[in-house]
Amino acid sequence: MISGLALALLALLAISPAGVAGYEVAEYTIADATGDWGFPSPYAHYSRGPGYVRMSFIFDTLVWKDDEGYLPALAEGWEYLEAENAYSFELQEGVTWHDGEPFTAEDVVFTVEYIQDHPYQWVDSSIIESAEAAGDYTVKLYLTEPYAPFMDLVACTLPILPRHIWEGVSDPEGARDDEALVGTGPFRLADYNKAHGTYLYEAYDGYYMGAPKVGRIVFVKISDQTAPAALRQGSAAAASVPPEAVSSLEGAGLEVIEGAFDWNAKLMINHQKEPFSDPEFRRALAYAIDREALVEIVLRGEGLAGSPGMVPPDSDWYNPAVEAYEYDPDLARGMIEDLGYSGTEVEVLVAERGIVGWPGSRAAELIEEQLEDAGLEVTLRSLDGATLDTLVMAWDFDLALLGHGGLGADPDYLRRMTLDETLNSVRYREDDRLTALLEDQRTETDGDDRAEIISEAQVLYAEALPALTLYYPRWYWAHNGEVALYFTRGGISIGVPIPLNKMAFL
Repeated sequence: MISGLALALLALLAISPAGVAGYEVAEYTIADATGDWGFPSPYAHYSRGPGYVRMSFIFDTLVWKDDEGYLPALAEGWEYLEAENAYSFELQEGVTWHDGEPFTAEDVVFTVEYIQDHPYQWVDSSIIESAEAAGDYTVKLYLTEPYAPFMDLVACTLPILPRHIWEGVSDPEGARDDEALVGTGPFRLADYNKAHGTYLYEAYDGYYMGAPKVGRIVFVKISDQTAPAALRQGSAAAASVPPEAVSSLEGAGLEVIEGAFDWNAKLMINHQKEPFSDPEFRRALAYAIDREALVEIVLRGEGLAGSPGMVPPDSDWYNPAVEAYEYDPDLARGMIEDLGYSGTEVEVLVAERGIVGWPGSRAAELIEEQLEDAGLEVTLRSLDGATLDTLVMAWDFDLALLGHGGLGADPDYLRRMTLDETLNSVRYREDDRLTALLEDQRTETDGDDRAEIISEAQVLYAEALPALTLYYPRWYWAHNGEVALYFTRGGISIGVPIPLNKMAFL
């Protein structure tokens, strides 16, 4: 695989300009196990964290985050005007788009209006009533109601679009030309190869925060198992690495950083069909699955068993009082027998994605054994990730193993991963009290009151069990120290737990 990596690099270098002299780091290569995460425009990248990160190098938001909290981006200052239920942003002056056109408040107003006509997958545009410009460098966003997670889920997430380009785009997902990649970010895309899963970015020296210190960023596809060798050989500068490789990499002089438990492997349950529509049957499944064993065997102890309330134990919002469903195969078997479901045929979908911590075949095999021990007839079905995602969205499955991050960000993820009509959401509204709590918490701006709502919602979620969090893996990234990588506080944007914050490259 190293030879494949070398070939990919040679291909990228062959099409790239040679002028990277003068940068503190001429070129920085990042290994990625999956490779392709979509065309890196706001509307065409894939709806998972790595796709958003690819896009974020090119497009800026109003506000951004680093390892300590919020920091200015296109807005140099902001305030919440309670009397108006609006956020006012003072914008940076002298910012230019990559094509040289000036950035103004009209671009922000246009972006808000555009996502209301063309919904953007990462931002709920319905929360914004209107956007108004007061001069070239002041803009107000009026909200339809108080919205506690506004900073993380709108200000730090919504990529601002150039009006002079996107006002003529009627099909944003289909826009794949060079103009679709004109942003205000610190890098421009020089090449994208979908087949090879490679990306090449070049520094934008006109960046308003100063020219990047890295001349080129290269993403290449290489497995997590092979990444440690690439790091030691110098073929890659940074990569996610398996826990067992940490000590040897540190011994080789590489730096290793550890992330929070803000990603979860999740058993999706089709609660739209019998017997999975029965909450008691779902609870029996929880008793049947040994989550501690999954951590020890699949993660080799490098993680935490999942909370049935979804929120991880290291979160400030975690409620330790939720029902734990400790592993009890005898109880599970008895419950399934009493419900009349012994011998029921169950299909479990699984996809191999090559990401450390992903609930792949080994996790599926253990779950198969445990569910069969509880009296079910289980069949495993291995699929590519895109097909599995499609089946889950269409409710064409019994059980499926998925995973997603975002659990370190604003706790509104509990609502989004329960109620939203998105892939990672369980799309569950059968519990009126749970639905009401999840809707109420996002308009509650008092921190203590909101915490009480979130705590009660976890209890109800664990009782309903529309899905079961299996575990939270411990993440490790290794790098050569040329760039001081870090995990963003609360995750990039809505909580992406990847230490590739573009600020580290400036």
